[in-house]
Amino acid sequence: MSDEIKKLEPRMLWENFYLLTCLPRPSKKEQKAAMAIKEIGEQLGLETIIDHAGNVLIRKPATKGFENRKTVILQAHIDMVPQANSDTVFNFETDPIDAYIDGDWVTARGTTLGADNGIGVAAALAVLQSNEIEHGPIEVLITVDEETGMTGAVELKPGLLKGDILINLDTEDENEISVGCAGGVDVNAVWTFSNDENVTGDVAYRINISGLKGGHSGLDIHLGRGNACKLMGRLLKQAIRKCNVRLASINCGNMRNAIPREGTAVITINNANIARFEELIEQIAAVWKNELGRTEPDLSLIIEKVDVPDGLIPEMVQDDVVNAVCAARNGIMRMSDTMPGVVETSSNLSIVKTTKGKIEIQCLTRSFIDTARDGIASSLESCFQLAGAKVELSGAYPGWKPNPDSEILKVMRSTFANVNGKNAGEVAMHAGLECGILGATYPNWDMVSVGPTIKHPHSPFEKVHIGSVGRFWNFLIEVLKNIPGK
Repeated sequence: MSDEIKKLEPRMLWENFYLLTCLPRPSKKEQKAAMAIKEIGEQLGLETIIDHAGNVLIRKPATKGFENRKTVILQAHIDMVPQANSDTVFNFETDPIDAYIDGDWVTARGTTLGADNGIGVAAALAVLQSNEIEHGPIEVLITVDEETGMTGAVELKPGLLKGDILINLDTEDENEISVGCAGGVDVNAVWTFSNDENVTGDVAYRINISGLKGGHSGLDIHLGRGNACKLMGRLLKQAIRKCNVRLASINCGNMRNAIPREGTAVITINNANIARFEELIEQIAAVWKNELGRTEPDLSLIIEKVDVPDGLIPEMVQDDVVNAVCAARNGIMRMSDTMPGVVETSSNLSIVKTTKGKIEIQCLTRSFIDTARDGIASSLESCFQLAGAKVELSGAYPGWKPNPDSEILKVMRSTFANVNGKNAGEVAMHAGLECGILGATYPNWDMVSVGPTIKHPHSPFEKVHIGSVGRFWNFLIEVLKNIPGK
């Protein structure tokens, strides 16, 4: 791991980010990082609180002459998505992120970088640490577990914060100001069964799908990337129909909010059908190259012989699961009528996994319109129930409706133009920013979201543009100077 990123400017921000890369912070495992942030607040002599959910709140008084400005909450989440390439040996609960400079970008070797949302956390801490920035009263709110359910935001109690304006630091394009976001709901389907005993003497193969780009299941859903769960479902359906294979296990995807990049399945097959099966795999690989070659140039489909498993998934369950994976709605469902080019409603089939006596499918459905979100979730529920699964809808969170009359948005517009010599784009993100949940708890807040340019979040190709971090920082500190009075 290189400490070269500590030398980048703005120095204080990058030093904070370097500290975060050294600390484990996958979702639900952020305690060490949270304690380090708490220690920073206490060392600065600032009021520092960790609430019952693990969120960290630090308050900084206004600088002289700015005491009568509205209180600003700078908010970011501490957790990161733990994604690693299959050939990268890495433990996200113990190993530091191997971050390094690659030209104009900071990225990581073989894993997610954690710039989402570590850069936002680092910026908020730098505001606390600086003695040079002019600002009104500041509250820094660092939430936990954003990536796997936003439980930190959900558990935040009313009355804990005193601020008037929320600046969320989780947007991923320096030239955009986010003014709204999609809500979401998880759809989880489970089949339970007792394994069939494997007594046929068939041969076993492991099917490996890899090399897909993956990415954020909201922000990248419009890019037409391959979904390992859907591809595996298509393959298995043909293999069952044409080669009489039996399914022993399937494991595709590992994060509810990431487009699945990799997948494996173990099948058994009679010797008489091996040649036909191997030919089918070659045909499918050619089909996928034709369909996805430009979008997914590194897509790989490989089979290898493995030891024959002791048990097999019962044929009825096998067929139900494969048909459900093939039938489940996935991708863009509807584009927005009011915001051209913006995805309104989507669904991502995130995970298909086998554990002992159980197969589970997880989907994440998103929409700016809560009723549309629930409508797609209901259709998935019907699909899986018809296939014999027990289905649960959980973790629903609201969207954040844009407010064209927002006072802080007007400040952001004018400040961005003054600092950058151009106008910022205003977007509603097809992703679950915490603003929707926080705004439901604190309906008086005036909210916006900004950030530097981050590419390929939620994947091992994640990177943050170095120059954009400096420009984001300059914009942020100028905004803090121009917060309106109470």
